[in-house]
Order: sequence, then structure tokens, then C-alpha cells
Amino acid sequence: MRERTKLEQAITALRRMQSDFEDTLSLIELGEADNDAAMIAESEAALRNLHSEAAAREIETLLSGEADGNNGYLEIHAGAGGTESQDWANMLLRMYMRWAEKHGHKSEIIELSDGEEAGIKSATLHVKGANAYGWLKTEAGVHRLVRISPFDSNARRHTSFASVWVYPEVDDRINIEIDEKDVRTDTYRASGAGGQHVNKTDSAVRLTHTPTGIVVQCQNERSQHKNRANAWKMLRARLYEEELRKREEAAQAIASAKTDIGWGHQIRSYVLQPYQMVKDLRTGVESPTPQNVLDGDLDEFMSAALAARIEGASGEVKDLD
Repeated sequence: MRERTKLEQAITALRRMQSDFEDTLSLIELGEADNDAAMIAESEAALRNLHSEAAAREIETLLSGEADGNNGYLEIHAGAGGTESQDWANMLLRMYMRWAEKHGHKSEIIELSDGEEAGIKSATLHVKGANAYGWLKTEAGVHRLVRISPFDSNARRHTSFASVWVYPEVDDRINIEIDEKDVRTDTYRASGAGGQHVNKTDSAVRLTHTPTGIVVQCQNERSQHKNRANAWKMLRARLYEEELRKREEAAQAIASAKTDIGWGHQIRSYVLQPYQMVKDLRTGVESPTPQNVLDGDLDEFMSAALAARIEGASGEVKDLD
């Protein structure tokens, strides 16, 4: 029923756009016949709006992966470099929260480890919304920042790195079986804000899946029971993402690290000094306004990466099916 509803909505939108297009062309012809400049201008504006809508819906058709429509988890880890990288990781966390806000998605910080002086060492963001995972999965990889360091008294230029990992939320339709004996559970005191109760009890939970080495942790709830339940949900999601990644790698047969969107491969550079530029190394898409990008304007980068990803896998995916 979900799939049927999704298809019906797409078909209805297409038919409506086709009808609007034909009506607009008729209005332009009528305006030309009556020499009505206002009607022609209004109709041309309507055509431009239809063009923009068609382009947006074309990109949405690329979100056809098994879990693309699901909510998503996004993990950020600061790279080597101490305070510099930890501050960069915090900037990335803000960027993705702003992106979610712009798209009407809800975002919640599930886990956060504060930096020693500033920023964060790591964080896990839960993003809820239509196609959240489908869009965010294009952001997985290493992000590089070049700027004049605000923490350097000599105002020298620094390069910082942070890693982003994205995996889908597993809904009730997907059954992931986990043997409890393969999972080690640790409890510890939460760090950061949260009130006295959070910081004085062992409410935070960390799960380690021994066969794969996958580790998840949750500390945002006061109750250890709730944190444990959320951590198990995250572990199921990580194991599901791992399986999806293996399938995708087999389908795409990726040979070059430059096109690999997995962990450990730099995908984008954000340069604030000596010039202003954000460049995606996978697609070549550039933006001369880094501040807008850091404020959540990521759609152009995501769309290009998604299109390249689908195009590169199209032949192999058909064979696999």
C-alpha cells in the first residue's frame, strides 16, 4: 500500500504538470493573439515554475533504493588534529541540522562527545523525514576544511578533516536477526549537557557487535532502558546498512577510490582561505559561497552525487536484478 500510494502520487503529479503545461501554452497563444503582454509574461513565469518542478521531480526518481525512503542516522567523527578537527566536526553537525530544517525534517542528536577545548569528538544525528536516508547517503566520506584557524594566535592556515557515516533507520517491515551473545553491552555516564540525573548515573549505553566490530552508543535519554532500546535499534540499522553497502559494491564494481563514497575517502573540500570555494571531488560541482553551504544549502551537491551514483551503477544493477 505504501508503494502504491507513492506511485499514485507521482502519476497524479505528472498528469497535473502535463495539464498545466498544455493550459499555459494555450494562454500564451491567446495572449499573442490579443497582444496581451501581461498574460504572456505571467504564462512564461508559470512555464519556468513548471520547469523547476519537473527538474526537482526528476531528481526524486533517483531515490529508488531499497531504503532511500527511510529516516536516517548520520555519524560525524573528528579526524586527527585536536581542537581544529573537533571544531570542524561541530560545524558539519550544524550544517546537516540546518539542511534537515530547510527540508522540513526533524533532527535529534542521539549521541554527542564534546571536544577537549571546543567542538565535538563525535556525534550521531537522527534525521526523520521523507527520503532522508536517500539524500544523506551521498554525504558519507571524509570532508576537508581549509581556513585561517581561530585557535591559532599566529593566524596561520590550517587543514582539518572529519568523517561522515550514514545509515538508514530500519522500520518494522525489515527483520534483522542479531544473536545477543554476539553483542557486548557497556554502560557509562553520559557527558555534556543533560542535567544532574543524566551525568550522575550510568544511563548511557554502548553496544559492540563482535562479529563485525560495529559499535553504537546512545546517551540522550535519562533512562538506561530507553537508551538501550535506542542503541539496539541503531545496531540493527548499522547491520542493515552494512548489507546494503555490500550489495551496492557488488553491483557497482567500484574500481576507483575517487568514486567510492564509503568511509575513508575524501569527497569534498571546503576552502575559506585563501579563497572561497566548496568543491565536490566526485562530481566536480563547485560553490563560491561556502557560508551558504555550511548553512545547509547542499541540494546541488547531493543531487549531482546521487545522479552520478545511479548512472555509474545502472548497468550492473540491471544485471544483478
